[in-house]
Amino acid sequence: MAPEAAAPRRRGRTALVVGAAAVLGVLAGTVTGYAVQMDRDPTPLAPLSQPELRTPRTVAAGPDTTPLTVSANRRHATDGDLRQLLVKKPKGAQTDRGVTSDGWTDVVSFAGDYDEPDRQFTYLAEQDIRRIATTAWEQRGGIFVTVHLIQFRDTARTAAAGWVSDQQAYMPTEDFAGHDGELIAGSGNGRVYVFNEPIRKAGYEPLYQARVLAYRGDVAMEIWYVNNTRKISEKAVTALAEQQLGRL
Repeated sequence: MAPEAAAPRRRGRTALVVGAAAVLGVLAGTVTGYAVQMDRDPTPLAPLSQPELRTPRTVAAGPDTTPLTVSANRRHATDGDLRQLLVKKPKGAQTDRGVTSDGWTDVVSFAGDYDEPDRQFTYLAEQDIRRIATTAWEQRGGIFVTVHLIQFRDTARTAAAGWVSDQQAYMPTEDFAGHDGELIAGSGNGRVYVFNEPIRKAGYEPLYQARVLAYRGDVAMEIWYVNNTRKISEKAVTALAEQQLGRL
């Protein structure tokens, strides 16, 4: 991928946690919608953009199984309601309605978390993004987790792999994780980044954060794990990452 096509850097959710602490003490989010003109009927979504599609059941391996059919079977799982593949929130965790109310995140809201939202929106559009399924929760009053499954229409290129590679490229810098991350066993491409340094702000407890980036086929996976009470356990983040990858 040419340098000029690289995705802008992501700000993440940490600023939201810090900003909300002064008023509510909980994580705030942004929900962006679209208005349809009163005198026009809504334009129907393209077939592949609809949340639920009827697809054949995965076929068991047999004498005629080939790498191509295995790939097709795997694709069937992500052609249905992508929200069903999201990891389930832990027992006792509270759903973060400020991040998502219906399990979907529109591209405008997603791009808004980047340093250059307009550029990121253009990048995603050029890579033929299809949809973004999201789940988010709060645990024990101090842990905030957001999981995005970002699906592309990988017809002529591996856009999911490219997006993850672009994001991973800047994670080792001091402004972000500060290291190369830990490989998720068996993933081949997924990495867990527990940031070396927390975000510090006068009058607040240190804010610790971790990020997970991986992909499976046409779906890129991103997890933000934020803790405003104590250091983050890499083991806990890795376990969550492995669980989500397993559902893909």
